[in-house]
Amino acid sequence: MEFDVIVVGSGPGGYVAAIRASQLGFNTAIVEKEELGGICLNWGCIPTKALLKSAQVFNYIKHSEDFGIEITKSNPNFDKMIKRSRNVADNMSKGIDFLMKKNKITVIKGFGKLMPNNKVEVTNEKKESNIYDAKNIIIATGAKSRVLENIKQDGEFIIGYRKAMSLKKQPKTMTIVGSGAIGVEFAYFYNSIGTEVTIIEYQGNIVPAEDKDISRQLAKDFKKSGIKILTNTGVEKVEVKNKKCKILLNNGEKIESDVVLSAVGIESNISNIGLEDVGIATDNNKIIVDEFYNTNIPGYFAIGDIIKGPALAHVASAEGITCVEKISGMDVQPINYDNIPGCTYCSPEIASVGLTEEQAKEKGYEIKVGKFPFSASGKANAAGHKEGFVKVIFDSKYGEWLGCHMIGYNVTEMVAEVVAARNLETTGHEIIKSIHPHPTMSEAIMEAVAAAYDEVIHI
Repeated sequence: MEFDVIVVGSGPGGYVAAIRASQLGFNTAIVEKEELGGICLNWGCIPTKALLKSAQVFNYIKHSEDFGIEITKSNPNFDKMIKRSRNVADNMSKGIDFLMKKNKITVIKGFGKLMPNNKVEVTNEKKESNIYDAKNIIIATGAKSRVLENIKQDGEFIIGYRKAMSLKKQPKTMTIVGSGAIGVEFAYFYNSIGTEVTIIEYQGNIVPAEDKDISRQLAKDFKKSGIKILTNTGVEKVEVKNKKCKILLNNGEKIESDVVLSAVGIESNISNIGLEDVGIATDNNKIIVDEFYNTNIPGYFAIGDIIKGPALAHVASAEGITCVEKISGMDVQPINYDNIPGCTYCSPEIASVGLTEEQAKEKGYEIKVGKFPFSASGKANAAGHKEGFVKVIFDSKYGEWLGCHMIGYNVTEMVAEVVAARNLETTGHEIIKSIHPHPTMSEAIMEAVAAAYDEVIHI
């Protein structure tokens, strides 16, 4: 059977690419060995947010008296939280199945392996294989949890993010190695429902990719909630003895935990998919592509976590659309990777785009910096979420909006304003003169920009 486009992998890069290809008139197929939607929808972005919502609701209940509500008893039901999370993921996966049918996309179940001459071999659960031809093959096989030799996962005591969403029993103690988005989100969830959590971070601050002011604020809030944080600390080895994890740190200290969650990043799913057979070039476990996702072999493309760039669902989706539109002959522009927003959904939430203050200085910019604390926001006070702030960074010479970094309640819903403004090369004064509704959390963006230009009103 021959197709115009075959997409290998149905995550947020793959299924979006397939839908756009179908919209553009291509006879399209998608290959998936597990559930439609990939890791993001089934074991990442979506089910984790369901767990975090359960934690948020429980936190509201625990602090209900702050809102004038008396609740005499409440307990988290770990099993039901996990079940709800899985149900949300299952429903979303069914939604992707609906979209495939709606867009007349052929779904081929099985493991896809690339072959020369624009072919894909798909082997199903029964070990039956079929070969499919396509004029264009888009590789979107995503990533998996990175495994370190000294922290080998056994799926019971030493686990990755996938197992952290499906544990049969809530651990009393958990040590999380790594404090990126995965690490801090699970730290918030498990701490909220009563697990004693320790974070171990090799670098000098948690969420090390963020602006240092953001890192300091999150560390302050986490410590206040009872999470223990060890920075500038590495793990030498982890041993399991008597159903306990014995963790040896690089400073010679030893700690003990019921479960160790390894959250040290991800690695590309490109092993055994036929890259060598086709001759597709890689570098440092990433497929090499050009600005429109062509590999070195004509007719083969790659998007998402398997190529260089931010390993984010929305980036993969954008790459899939750009790739397909270029294949169709449309006049498209390459993605601007300097304007990609990042979101972390712990509490308080983190959202950022562009350069940090440190990065801006390293690049030689003379900068204007503005900060507005949510403690001065009427909406934040009314909502009971005064923690956090919005920080903006502008180039003093030309007024370019270099970066924006937020930490606080619901800030992940606010950052798109900044992305759009930066994309349109909006100036600080245009933001100041754009009337923001009151009372809202988003006013803090306008106020932070005003602070950068010494025009702030409410602080």
